[in-house]
Amino acid sequence: MESPEKARLHDYFRRITEQFPACGDISSLIITHLLPERPAFLASMARTSTVAAVLPKPKSITETTLTEVRRTHPVHELSRELFADPTMALDFFEVTVPNRDVVLLDIGGYFAPSLAPLADKFSGRILGVVEDTQNGHQRYASTDQLPYPVISVAHSPLKECEDHLVGRSIVFSTDALVRTRGDILTGRGACVIGFGPIGRAVAHALRPHDLRITVYDKDPVRRVQAHSQGFRTTASCTEAIHDAELVLCATGNMALRQRDFEGLRNGAYVASVTSSEDELDLGSLAGLYRRTAIGDQLTRYDVTGHYFYVLADGGAVNFVHGAAVGAYIHLVQAEIIAATAALSHGVYEPGLHELPSSDLQAIATIWLDHFAR
Repeated sequence: MESPEKARLHDYFRRITEQFPACGDISSLIITHLLPERPAFLASMARTSTVAAVLPKPKSITETTLTEVRRTHPVHELSRELFADPTMALDFFEVTVPNRDVVLLDIGGYFAPSLAPLADKFSGRILGVVEDTQNGHQRYASTDQLPYPVISVAHSPLKECEDHLVGRSIVFSTDALVRTRGDILTGRGACVIGFGPIGRAVAHALRPHDLRITVYDKDPVRRVQAHSQGFRTTASCTEAIHDAELVLCATGNMALRQRDFEGLRNGAYVASVTSSEDELDLGSLAGLYRRTAIGDQLTRYDVTGHYFYVLADGGAVNFVHGAAVGAYIHLVQAEIIAATAALSHGVYEPGLHELPSSDLQAIATIWLDHFAR
C-alpha cells in the first residue's frame, strides 16, 4: 500500500472511531485474517479498545503482515480446540484479560462453545461478541440462550458489497489453480453447494466462464431463489455433485463428508470458500485415499479406480491470492468497530442483534467521502 492510500485509510478509520466512540476502558480479543490491509484496522481497534490478543485464522496469514502486527499487538495461536474446551477457554481468558471488560471479535463462531461456561466462571465481564461471517452467525444462532449479546454483520447490507467481490475472487483463484494443471474452467459442469450470500456471488461469477452450473442448498427457499436466477437445481447434494467437474462449497456447515467425496466424478476439482474444518470433512479420508501434493495449493486424493483434486488444502481458495476485495472491506471493518463501541455502552440484551440502519448510513457516508471520489 502506497503512502497516499495509507494516509487516506488512516483518516477514514479516524472518522469512524470518532463517529462511534467506545464507553469506558474495554479490552478486545480479535480473531482475524492477517492480510496486508489488516494492520490499519487493528490500529483503529486499538483506539477503541485495548487489543489484548490477536488470533489469526491459520490459513489466512501473510507473513509480512504477521511480523508487522507482532510489533504492536500480542499475537496468539488460534484453533477450534482452544475455545471448544471450557477449561482451555477459561485459562486463556484468565491469563489474557483477567478482571477486564472484554469484547470478542469473531470470524466463524470460534467463541460460541465457550460462552456459557465463561458466563459462570470468568473473573472479568464479557460485554458481547461481534461476528463477521454467515457460518459464525449460524453457530451463534444455534446456541441455546446466549448469555451475551452477539452483533452479527453477516447479513448487513454493507457486507453485500464485499460478498459480491469475494465471489469474484474465489472464482479467480479457482481458475488460476486449475490452470496450473493445464486445465480451464470453460465448458465444465460446475456445482455450487450453498446459495447464501457468498454461494450466490460465486454462482454468478462462474457464469462468464460458460460453465453448466448446478446449485444445491438444503433450504428449499434458496433452491427456489437459485432456480429463479436461471441456475439448475437439485434436491440432493449427491445428485448435484454426481457429474460436476468443479465443486465449490459455500455452506459454512460441512458441505462434503466421506460418502460425498466417494461420489465425486473422477478428476473433479473441489474448492471451499471458508475454513476447511467448517466445509470439508477431509479427515474422514485418512487411511482410505492416498493424498499427494501435485503442485502449489493442489492436492490429489486417489484410491483404486477413483481420484479427485482439492484446492488450497481445503481452505478458503481466495486466500491463495490475498482475497483482495479493494476498499469495500473497510465498510465491514467500520461496522465491526461500530459494533464494538455499541457493546461497550451496554445497551443490548443477550441474543443476536444487528446494528441499526442509521449506523450503516453513517458508515456508508464516511466511506463515500474517502473512497468514491
